[in-house]
Amino acid sequence: MTAWPLVPLGKLLKRRKDEIDVQEHLEYARLTIRMNGKGIDLRDRALGSEIGTKRQFIAKAGQLVLSKIDARNGAFGILPNQCDQAIITGNFWAFEIDDSRLDPKFFEYFTKTTDFLEFCIRASEGTTNRRYLQEAQFLGFYMPLPPSEEQRGLVEQLLAFSDRYSNVLRLRQESEVQLEALCRSILFSDTNSQGNRMSDLVSIRQPDTKVERHNSYQFAGVYCFGRGVFKGQTKNGTEFAYDRLTKIRAGEFTYPKLMAWEGALGVVPDECDGLFVSPEYPVFTIDTERVLPEVLDVYYRTPSVWPIIGGASTGTNVRRRRLHPLAFLNLRMPVPPMATQVKIRKVRQAFESVAAIRRDSAAEVKALLGAVLNRAFNSPNPVTAVERGVVPIGDV
Repeated sequence: MTAWPLVPLGKLLKRRKDEIDVQEHLEYARLTIRMNGKGIDLRDRALGSEIGTKRQFIAKAGQLVLSKIDARNGAFGILPNQCDQAIITGNFWAFEIDDSRLDPKFFEYFTKTTDFLEFCIRASEGTTNRRYLQEAQFLGFYMPLPPSEEQRGLVEQLLAFSDRYSNVLRLRQESEVQLEALCRSILFSDTNSQGNRMSDLVSIRQPDTKVERHNSYQFAGVYCFGRGVFKGQTKNGTEFAYDRLTKIRAGEFTYPKLMAWEGALGVVPDECDGLFVSPEYPVFTIDTERVLPEVLDVYYRTPSVWPIIGGASTGTNVRRRRLHPLAFLNLRMPVPPMATQVKIRKVRQAFESVAAIRRDSAAEVKALLGAVLNRAFNSPNPVTAVERGVVPIGDV
C-alpha cells in the first residue's frame, strides 16, 4: 500500500472566532467537553444575566472543539448537531475542518488515537496546574492523510467495528432500564400514601471549600432525565466567580437548581467522591436510619416524579424555573419499610456485580477498538526517519 503523506493540521483546520457579546435577557446553550475523549454534550442553558464572562464565542456543528487547558486530558471532540450554536469561552477553541481534503468522520476517528492524545500532551506548556495547549504547536502537528476514497473506506470499516461496541453499550443500557423498572415496582408497591417530608430525611450542607484562584477543581454535574451524577470538567479558580464550593461525598444527594425540574437529581456515586459543585447545586446529607441512598436515587430518577418537582420550582420563564432548597425540603417522598429498602439495595448490588462484568467486557471491546484505530492509522504509513507530529516532511 502506498504510504500516506503527512500533512500539518494548519492546512486542514482553521481556527474560528465567531465572537458575541452575551445579552442578559437571552438564553444560551453551554457545552461540556468530557475528558478521555468521551465527547461533547450540552451542559445546560443559562440566561445571559447568569453568565459571568460576557465575551463568548459561537461553536458550530461539525467543528473540532477542544479545551486548551484539558486537551492533554482528552477534552476534545467533533461538535454534534444537538450542540450547534452553543457558546464557549476563550478557554475553548473551535476549528473548522476542510472537508474537501479531510473527511470529518475520518478526522474524528483519528482524534481517538494515542498519537493524537500524546501530541496534545507534548504541545501543552506551563506549570503542573496551568498547562495550556499552544496553538502554533497544535497546528504544526502532522497527521497521515490518505486519498479521500481511502478515508471513506476506512471510516466504513471503523463504523462497523464501532457498531459492535455500541451494541455492547446498548445491552448494558437496556439492563439498566430493566433494573430501574424493577426497583420502582418494589418501591411504589410498598409505601405509605402520605409520604415523608424531605426535611425529615435529608439535611442541607453549606459550601465548605474556599476557592483559591491558583488551584484547580474538578467539578461534578448532574445529567437531566434521571441519568445521575457524573464527573465534569477541571477548572482553575480564575475561570469562575464563586468564592466557595461544596466538596461532595459519595452517598450524598444533589441537584442543579435550574434543571431539577427536568430530572437532574441524584445520589453521588463512588467515582464522584471528593469532586466539587458550585453553590447552584444544593448538597444534602441523607439520614440513612430513615431512608437508604439507593431508595432516594430510585425515587428521584422516576419520570412521573419530575412534574412534582416542576410544580415546586419557581420562575417566570418555563425553562428557567429553579428548585430552591426550602421548596425541595417541603416535598414529600413515599418511604417503604426498611426491609423493603434493603431489598431494593440488594437488587442494585446484585445488578452492580453483573454490571461490573459487562463494564469490563465493554472496556475490553473499547480497548480493542483503540488498538484497531492505532493500527489503522499507522500500518499503511510506516514512518522511519520522521517522528510523527514533530518533524515536518514538507508541505502537501
